[in-house]
Amino acid sequence: MYQVKGRWALITGASRGIGRLTAKFMAQQGCNLILHSRCLSHTEMILNEVRALGVQAYAVEADLNDLNAVDKMLHDIDSLGVSVDIVLNNAGLQIAYRTDYLKTPVRDYLISFNVNTIAPAMICYHFLPKMMEKGTGRILNTTSGIALDVCQAGYSASKAALDKITIDLGSRVEGTDVMINLTDPGWCRTDLGGPQAPNAPESAIPGIVAGVFADDKKSGRYLGAQHFTGLTLEQMTEKVAKEFDSPYPKG
Repeated sequence: MYQVKGRWALITGASRGIGRLTAKFMAQQGCNLILHSRCLSHTEMILNEVRALGVQAYAVEADLNDLNAVDKMLHDIDSLGVSVDIVLNNAGLQIAYRTDYLKTPVRDYLISFNVNTIAPAMICYHFLPKMMEKGTGRILNTTSGIALDVCQAGYSASKAALDKITIDLGSRVEGTDVMINLTDPGWCRTDLGGPQAPNAPESAIPGIVAGVFADDKKSGRYLGAQHFTGLTLEQMTEKVAKEFDSPYPKG
């Protein structure tokens, strides 16, 4: 099992919902944190909470729809002088539900791709080379199980694009201790998922970080958090290794 105690993890969208729960869980495992939100004031409470658990933590800000702000955030992280071993691209945006889906505006796609695809890709491209140089690291990109829903086309397409980027990047590190995989909390009652969602946000823990603790040198996998609800870290890691294979040709 990958040891996170004393390592540094970047979590985007850490001020609420699944990101907030993930931050607390990782802090409980002794992982130091860099917590992202759109505004520093949004992470003040969770920053204090994780520091109270005995780990080091910083906050950074960026509107992920502003790619210049994303670039600045990455430079701000570099200036902290810490080595980021874990990246959790948790932040996402479902911009609108278009009942009249044949009139979906271009804006839906532009914003969705900036937040859900391009910003996470920029973050991957920034940290992945450093992980490859060190020979170790974990990246998890948050996808969605959404399918056949034309009313959320921008969101759906942007997540599909992120899936493709993740799988393709994973092919370059397959078999190494640098692992990049997909994670999906499931349909949870968060601000994004809405009050009618069937799953409590807490059900995504610990599965949302299954790809962090996995230690089998496999990338490009879809690791849905709901597969691991109620398991210990040891049970979860064993299940990942036994039941989830990478999508690349063998031999």
